[in-house]
Amino acid sequence: MGFYQASFRLRHECPYRELSEEFPDITIREWYLSDCQVLEISSENAPADELVEKITEMGTILHRSADDSGLQVVTKACLCPVENSVIDRFESHNCLYQPPTVHRHGWEEYTLIAFDSADIRSLHEELDADRDIEIISKTGLEETQIPHSLLTPIDRLFGELTDRQLAALQLALENGYYNQPRPCSISDIAEQTTIARATFEEHLRKAENKLITNVGQFIRLLSGSQPDAGLRKEPDLPLAE
Repeated sequence: MGFYQASFRLRHECPYRELSEEFPDITIREWYLSDCQVLEISSENAPADELVEKITEMGTILHRSADDSGLQVVTKACLCPVENSVIDRFESHNCLYQPPTVHRHGWEEYTLIAFDSADIRSLHEELDADRDIEIISKTGLEETQIPHSLLTPIDRLFGELTDRQLAALQLALENGYYNQPRPCSISDIAEQTTIARATFEEHLRKAENKLITNVGQFIRLLSGSQPDAGLRKEPDLPLAE
């Protein structure tokens, strides 16, 4: 299986990129979570209080701390528009985003993984049409070089599950429900809860359905880049007349 890693930088309408332009000394590393984001800000000269004040003007700060490595800030979700965002464009070209996003000197720097170099080219052409973009690097990767956490981001897999659905899934795992042979039944697990068997099963099935749906894009990416191991039935050939 062929993998490619590409890094590039672009000028994008984002408040953190603009902050890095206003304070050229700082580097901002940004991690996206389901409903908030983590910022790690390093700087030798920029005043921390002034940076926090600027970030507060952009949105709500949930947590802040500082140590020798710099300033750490947790904020509510980014103010950048989600629709047609850069990361959405990655997905539309079958590319996987590798966090963090790095903001410095008025640029945003991204790293991604692709299964086909043509996907990187088409993504670059699309982004180049409406913003400044520069390719930093593009290299081929062996499968063993790719962290498994990159292929299955946690917030993507579990973001839509309710607390009860997660709890049902955890109980099923703890009881070995997915082992072969299966040592217990739905009824056995439901007896450990305060809800009816039918209700427990509904939570579990919904959790399973959501997980499979969420992981679907990664299954499609992987299966599209390798043979199907002979699993699919060959279509019947038309009979000769």
